[in-house]
Amino acid sequence: MGRYSGGKSSRFAFGDKIAIVEIKGVISQSSGIIEELQQYLEDEGVKAIILRIDSPGGGVGPAQEIHREIMKIKSKKKVVTSMGSVAASGGYYIACASDLIVANPGTITGSIGVIMQFSNFEEVLKKIGIKGVVLKSGEHKDIGSPFREMTPEEKRIMQEVLDNVHQQFIQAVSDGRKLDRSKVVEIADGRILTGEQAKNFGLVDRMGNLQDTIDITAKMVGIKGKPIVLYPKKRFSIWELLMRDMASAIIDILNEKGYEFNFPLQIK
Repeated sequence: MGRYSGGKSSRFAFGDKIAIVEIKGVISQSSGIIEELQQYLEDEGVKAIILRIDSPGGGVGPAQEIHREIMKIKSKKKVVTSMGSVAASGGYYIACASDLIVANPGTITGSIGVIMQFSNFEEVLKKIGIKGVVLKSGEHKDIGSPFREMTPEEKRIMQEVLDNVHQQFIQAVSDGRKLDRSKVVEIADGRILTGEQAKNFGLVDRMGNLQDTIDITAKMVGIKGKPIVLYPKKRFSIWELLMRDMASAIIDILNEKGYEFNFPLQIK
C-alpha cells in the first residue's frame, strides 16, 4: 500500500487515493478539519475520506460544523469513520454523519448527551474578604456567574438550552444511522458504550481497526489493487514536545521511587 504524509507531492501521486483526516483530542475548533475535508473533496484522485476519530467530544458548535460539512461531502464522495480508543459525545456526533462506522470492540463511544457545568465561589470569596461586583443590562446576562448561586429561573433557562441541544443530537443520530428516534432516545442518556455494545444498538456498523477500515473503504469505492493512502502530517508544537518529555520524565522518576500508575481500561 502506498503511504504518503499528505503533502503536495502526494496529491500528484498516480492511482486512486483514500485520504485520512484525524480528529483527535477535545474538539474546540472546526476550521482546520473543514479545510482538510474541502481539500480532499476537490482532489479528483481522492475517492473516499476516512475520519480517524480519537476524541472524547468537545464544543457543540465545532462538532456540528464538522458534521454539516460531512453531510455535504457525502453527496459526492464516501466518508467512512474509523474509531480509535474513544469516539464519544461530540466525537460520535461527527461520526454518525459518515456512510459507515468501524470501531474496535473496546472503543469507548456513545455518550449521547449534553453537559454544562458552573462553579460557585461565593462562600470561598466571602471567607477571604472578596466581593464580586457585576454590572449588567439584562436580567439574565450574568447567568452562571461564579459570584453567586444560580436562581431557579436561571436553572430552568439553562436546562431548556441543554434539552434543545440534546434533541438536536438525538435527531442527528436518528437521521445519520437511520434509526427510529425512539430507539435512539432509549440510549441517549449520556451513557458510554463499548464498540461492541454500540454495534448491537445500531450505532456502529463493523468491528475493525484502521487498516480494516482502509480495506473496507477501498472495496466500497471500487478501488482495484492497493490504494494510495494519504495519511495526515504529524504536527507537533514545541510546547507539546516539551510537555510530553516533562510528563514522561516525571512518571519515570515516580516509578523509580516505587509509585505505580494504573490507567483505566488498559489491556496488559
